[in-house]
Amino acid sequence: MTKKQLALVIDLNVCVGCHACVTSCKEWNTSGWAGPLPDVNPYGADPNGVFFNRVQTYECGTFPNTETIHFPKSCLHCEEPPCVPVCPTGASYKRDEDGIVLVDYDKCIGCKYCSWSCPYGAREFDPVQGVMKKCTLCVDRIYDQTIEAERRKPACVLACPAGARIFGDINDPESEAARAIRDNGGFPLMPEWGTRPANHYLPRRKTTTTLHPDQLTRVDNPLKAEGETPRPAFTTPTIDGVSSW
Repeated sequence: MTKKQLALVIDLNVCVGCHACVTSCKEWNTSGWAGPLPDVNPYGADPNGVFFNRVQTYECGTFPNTETIHFPKSCLHCEEPPCVPVCPTGASYKRDEDGIVLVDYDKCIGCKYCSWSCPYGAREFDPVQGVMKKCTLCVDRIYDQTIEAERRKPACVLACPAGARIFGDINDPESEAARAIRDNGGFPLMPEWGTRPANHYLPRRKTTTTLHPDQLTRVDNPLKAEGETPRPAFTTPTIDGVSSW
């Protein structure tokens, strides 16, 4: 029987780069099991901080045929995670019950070996605690029985206004995540590294929209000139005449 593997499926055709996933992740995890997630000089010239999820935005193509791609990235919870065997203390480990890759802060010595071995740049060093941190798929939330069943999902999934993030067991062929990968050509990031990333992406799909001139002007456009603006008559009382100051 195939082992359970929880993961995220991210639709690059739907993501609008709003960073709601970034802020919700930071808010939940900085006060949760995996926190805190400190910020260093956040309003200075060289801000830094610990984030489990980041959105990178790229401009592709050559003008005028260009497009903007928003690319969310976090730990991919690889089925063959290179960060686990290089850890000298065993702090990095992969859970058998759900495939989530975690870090035991009590064992981590901050050597950064895991960061160097990760080809995706998903590890974050916390300079305050001196340990490595990463996405946990909100493991403290998805199993919390005090939360409604439909809300036992990672914070980033719940926060996405466009519905670009799907969470589930990718090894369960009937799960929403597995179906999305199968039906939409989902792909893992940099498969040539042999890490077998659990997180998958749904590809961008080029669409062409033809706009006609009459579609560029709103019927209810308040700036559209409908004629000469009516002027008040000379006999109309002024505000000075009807008000007492």
